[in-house]
Amino acid sequence: MSESHDLPQDAAPVSATAALTADLPFGSNPVPEGETRAQRLHRLRHSTAHLMAEAVVQLFPTAKVATGPAIEHGFYYDFDLPRPLTPEDLLEIERRMKKMAKRGFPFQKATVSVDQARELFETAGQSYKIEVIDKIVETQQPENVTLYRQGDFVDLCAGPHVSSTSRLKQFKLLRTSGAYWRGDATRPMLQRIYGTAWETQEDLDAYLNFLEEAKKRNHKKLGEELDLFHFHKEAPGAAFWTPRGFAVVQSLQKYWRELGDRRGYQEIWNPMLYKKDLYIKSGHYTHYKDDMFIIHQEDTEYCLKPMNCPDTFLYYTSKRRSFRELPLRISEGGILHRNELAGALNGLFRVRQFMQDDAHIFVTAEQVASEIAEVLDIVRECYSLFGLSYGFTLSTRPEKFMGDALTWDKAELDLKAALDKGGYTYTVDEGGGAFYGPKIDIKINDCLGRKWQCATVQLDFQQPINFDMGYTASDNTRQRPIVIHRAVFGTFERFMGVLLEHTAGALPTWMSPVQAIIVPISDKATDYAFAVLAQLKAQGIRAEVDDRNEKMGYKIREAEMRKTPYMLVVGEKEAENGTASVRTYLEGARPEAKVEDVIAEIAMRIKERTFDVDIKPLRSFDAEEAAPAESDLEY
Repeated sequence: MSESHDLPQDAAPVSATAALTADLPFGSNPVPEGETRAQRLHRLRHSTAHLMAEAVVQLFPTAKVATGPAIEHGFYYDFDLPRPLTPEDLLEIERRMKKMAKRGFPFQKATVSVDQARELFETAGQSYKIEVIDKIVETQQPENVTLYRQGDFVDLCAGPHVSSTSRLKQFKLLRTSGAYWRGDATRPMLQRIYGTAWETQEDLDAYLNFLEEAKKRNHKKLGEELDLFHFHKEAPGAAFWTPRGFAVVQSLQKYWRELGDRRGYQEIWNPMLYKKDLYIKSGHYTHYKDDMFIIHQEDTEYCLKPMNCPDTFLYYTSKRRSFRELPLRISEGGILHRNELAGALNGLFRVRQFMQDDAHIFVTAEQVASEIAEVLDIVRECYSLFGLSYGFTLSTRPEKFMGDALTWDKAELDLKAALDKGGYTYTVDEGGGAFYGPKIDIKINDCLGRKWQCATVQLDFQQPINFDMGYTASDNTRQRPIVIHRAVFGTFERFMGVLLEHTAGALPTWMSPVQAIIVPISDKATDYAFAVLAQLKAQGIRAEVDDRNEKMGYKIREAEMRKTPYMLVVGEKEAENGTASVRTYLEGARPEAKVEDVIAEIAMRIKERTFDVDIKPLRSFDAEEAAPAESDLEY
């Protein structure tokens, strides 16, 4: 039974700090004019988080309140509660929020000394707020902090907030999850409540519809339904690909290899296990060790390969190089491993074992601009193949970096020049580069308006120094090459997850695990069905015969649920005429047609890699509506 039954249903908001703040100088909370939509939403969502915290404290008077920021598309708040939350609790919390919102309590602000704030929350037993205050003092050393009050609920917070709870109307609590305080797994787990809030009911309804559509398209759900891949506790963070799923991956890899051949790439295949010395030389052991799997064997420390860069450099330095070989384009799509935290694993999006469509291009200084332009053209070709739009971000020198600042400045200018020359629109992510060089990140947009980081182009002046790379120039002097790191799909796993959600599992014919299924009407047509199957397979088409003893409607519905591009229904009449009744996932029922004509159509779609998928874009909920970065002062 919910603790809410211990309180009157219409009880006034009660906070552990309420009686302790009666004499504090709370005043007005001015709302600035001319805010952007993102600023207004941040203010609205941050205020709704406080309203939710007030309702939770009503339900659980002994609750310890942690932190609650506005985030992209909503807000959350973490609590230390006496028992696990239930779905009924969320409904009750939301009900109370709506009641309190209608009362129109003003959000009021008070500036107090750090000592006053600490005494206040110590008296109230709010230990997490004390830790926040201590962190603020450690990092910012302020004399004062600010408190906000609505009704009788008081919280440590720098704002911003709306003028009154009456402005908080369009919100919805979504779910709960566990969350360690400040990500520290040695601390007790808190309970996090997520919610969303919008300016209009239309916006809220559209976002809830977006969530429902995203839930239907969840690639983990589709992977099971379409029998493409599974996950097992015996190997967390790695996909188990079924024959159907692996056929899809192989289709993508085949395209990748054909693309590489056309664009002058050479593919290599290297070991998976290396002594740590390799990663000490590359700098990854210093900058990336915590994300690597380390193995100790016979007093030697080995590393499971987390990326393809260092061993590709071993290939480059395996013999003397001439300027005539450059640009030298080397690709590798081997298996990689990264030590992702268990809580961060997420289907195909975040895994511990994956395959990456990596390439490293060794160029002269004069070849940088043209080679980057070539890479960006590869990005254009690949993403247009799947009907994906995309945007560019130039990521510059991070706080921790290898090399000297002047070299970094030149590398950033080279990337900027390539984007400018190509006429690309881009944003700048200050400090977002890799530790060895700046980069261009390319984010794709799916049909739900979500952005996904897949492709990247990185310029590297540092690793050629670390590995003492060289080539003989035309004047017979030894020169050092520049390395361009590039990936287009990113990892095959991540791209597959994005594509499944983008298409709702209805992959284009050329990628579909089963491209055509033949359904005989009766046993008398079974021989003809298998004859058609042989013709399809002779053209390299992945096809099956469904000769199970099931009703025709059931077989067709199942084929449609599996999102099979082509269904060929055959009976005695079709056998006599050499035809099939055709249904496609995209178009539904079609007129009867000659089998050879249908085969020719399927083969052409596979050869041309036609994107024969009906994509219906939904409203985009993108970074325009995102919250600013979190900071301790927001809490």
